[in-house]
Amino acid sequence: MAAPNILFKGARLVFPDRIEPRGDLRIADGKIAAIASSLLPEPGDMVQELGGRYLAPGFIDLHIHGALGRDTMEATAEAFEAICQYHARGGTTALALTTIAAPTEKIVAVLRAAEAYRNEVHEGAQLLGIHAEGPYFSPRKPGAHRPDLIRNPTPRDFAPLLQWAHVMTQMTLAPELPGALELIDALRAKGVRVSGGHSDAWDEQACEAFVHGMEGVTHTFNCMSTARHRGPYRVAGLLEFALSEPGIICELIADGAHVSPTLMRMLYHAKGPDHICLVTDATAGSGLPEETPFQLGEMQCKVCGGVGLTADGTALAGSTSTMIHLVRTLVRAAGVPLVEALRMASLNPARALKLSRKGMLAPGADADLVLLSDELEVVATFVQGLRVHRV
Repeated sequence: MAAPNILFKGARLVFPDRIEPRGDLRIADGKIAAIASSLLPEPGDMVQELGGRYLAPGFIDLHIHGALGRDTMEATAEAFEAICQYHARGGTTALALTTIAAPTEKIVAVLRAAEAYRNEVHEGAQLLGIHAEGPYFSPRKPGAHRPDLIRNPTPRDFAPLLQWAHVMTQMTLAPELPGALELIDALRAKGVRVSGGHSDAWDEQACEAFVHGMEGVTHTFNCMSTARHRGPYRVAGLLEFALSEPGIICELIADGAHVSPTLMRMLYHAKGPDHICLVTDATAGSGLPEETPFQLGEMQCKVCGGVGLTADGTALAGSTSTMIHLVRTLVRAAGVPLVEALRMASLNPARALKLSRKGMLAPGADADLVLLSDELEVVATFVQGLRVHRV
């Protein structure tokens, strides 16, 4: 289906560094064609008066497992489309579906299914690829991943995954594991972004992984080592290394539950607005009523208090949020300026994945857009010029 030519008039245009109080934007052939304070309609334009609503770049979610009872590990087009359609309601226009600790063949099945899915036309947010979260984690930081499926990386185990590197957006791993640095080198040689997470690393182990090419950390503050004693000495962990190293980009689940407002402010002041990427880490519990059971891979979980918990209630099992909820929470609970919160949901993840035509309002960029009300509710979502959601 061809995208229509649309002239949006009277919008508050959200740029990376400012919000223009009134402007026009034209999209044509799925791209942003022109931006100005005032544009005249051209033949074939559909004119939409926005009445001062916010027009922002579409959100990009680097870390998302599921929605509406569907999980990435199902490895089916039906599951992928349900997830992509649901999260488009929250303003997400592109996303990386995320795996969990699993046998190598099951992760490969997800990668194979994602490649096929990307080659077809589907509704909802665009599938960028697969974020392989695990299985190379510290057994001390399993989170909601099955401990019996967590293991050290070996060439024999990860070689089949590297064959699908062109489908991977990133891999999360614990940098201190035996074999981790070799894996980081192999992933970087294939162009796959590496993020540290589910890790009990000491400061120097995190630093060594950074030297080898680790670029980010996964769900900051959650399932990662922090400062502790080694003998009589206090030594930093992965968290402090990430906070102090300008070259590290930090994921943040800003749902108000995974990270408290004080910790969100701490991260914001440590990293600034350019080195934080909002991620939902949303699971199959997203969009389901309170107390509804769901699965994260093979883990039994439930929706509880607006988040996912393991069935026994002992561990968080991802969020149940959409991206717009994270933006609102960051603004209202942590006092982050709206323009910066929106940048953390769009331009920053685009830069993390080196997507040069996404995450900004600029001529030539993909027409991935989200229309927001004054109350920061999603009014409509456009993916490459096609409307995939409206209220």
